Amino acid sequence: MNTAIYNTQSKETDYQKGGILLIDKPLEWTSFDVVNRIRGAMARKYDKRLKVGHAGTLDPLATGLLILCTGAFTKQIDEFQNMEKEYQGVFYIGATRPSYDKETEIDETFPVEHITDEMIQEAAKSFLGDIEQIPPAHSAIKVDGKRAYEKARKGIDVKMSPRQVYIKEMEVKRVDANHVSFKVVCSKGTYIRSLARDFGKKLNSGAYLDSLVRTAIGNFRLTQAVSMDEAIALFAVEV
Repeated sequence: MNTAIYNTQSKETDYQKGGILLIDKPLEWTSFDVVNRIRGAMARKYDKRLKVGHAGTLDPLATGLLILCTGAFTKQIDEFQNMEKEYQGVFYIGATRPSYDKETEIDETFPVEHITDEMIQEAAKSFLGDIEQIPPAHSAIKVDGKRAYEKARKGIDVKMSPRQVYIKEMEVKRVDANHVSFKVVCSKGTYIRSLARDFGKKLNSGAYLDSLVRTAIGNFRLTQAVSMDEAIALFAVEV
């Protein structure tokens, strides 16, 4: 895909007809928080409610690239969602959390003294290609008609079905005894939180996702994205 034709982030763009916004999602914002803020800004500028949607959820505790589509471009959301994703972040080794990230408290700790640099590299290699992973119960996946996280947050056990995903690249580097930095290029539907959990198991330990940034979707890069303040400014009403 020629991404140049989609690089439409300017005040001259007619977002009523259609355009895309590349947003650097702030920490602790949901993807729908971003959509709702942009939709509200557009409504004030154009004096009517317009179609706005995002092309791939980012968890609240993740930051990075979020693609928003407006107007006619919302018909292309599936196309954007199917693009491969690139992430960078840090795994914490030696503990687990029910949500597989820092949303919940640590529920168990594990030894790390036995883990070597070689083990870390071999563990990463084992995830390359097609793999099966079980999504976190603390996720928006629907189970019996309800979001899984609604039950998980109440302490109700949720049985999540495994899904096949594809890991194209996985690079890891040990930072210290408890932290491993990573870069992952993967298919749609991959849960990096689940990858963190499974990475810990491969090391005969435990792990959770300490931090996460989405750095690319297809050929779209985080370096092309604007902040929320910059995005809102595109729809400022001139007096």
